[in-house]
Amino acid sequence: MTTAREIMTPDCQCVRSSDSVVEAARRLADLDVGALPICGEDERLKGMLTDRDIVVKVVAQRKDPLGMKAGDLAEGLPVTVDADADVSTVLRLMSEHQVRRVPVLENRRLVGIIAQADIARALRNRESGEVVEAISEE
Repeated sequence: MTTAREIMTPDCQCVRSSDSVVEAARRLADLDVGALPICGEDERLKGMLTDRDIVVKVVAQRKDPLGMKAGDLAEGLPVTVDADADVSTVLRLMSEHQVRRVPVLENRRLVGIIAQADIARALRNRESGEVVEAISEE
C-alpha cells in the first residue's frame, strides 16, 4: 500500500492569510509554482491560493492587490488527505473534486502537498492518465 506521505512533496510552503495578495503573488513567482496553501497564524490550513485566483478575483475585477489579503481569497474548506491515507484515496479525491493539488495533513497540520506531477511520478501511466482525465472533465 502506497501512502500519501510516500508520494507527497514534503515541506511545502504557505502564504499567510494575513499576507497581501502582492506578497502572495511574489511568493508564487519566487517558488515558480501555480498554487500555495494559505495558512493562518496558528499554522493551520485555511485554503488554497492559485495564480488564477489572483488574476480572476483581483486583477480582472480591478481590486487593490496591496489592500487585499491572501485569506480574502480562501473560499470554503480545501480538499485534504491524511498523510497515512492510501494513494487510492488521493486519486479518488482528486477525481471527485476535480482538483490538481491536495494538501496532506497530519494531526490537522500541513505536512506536504500532492500535485498531478507527484501522481505521474508515482503511478503507472494508465492510472495517472485516468486521474488527469477525471480532473480535467467539465
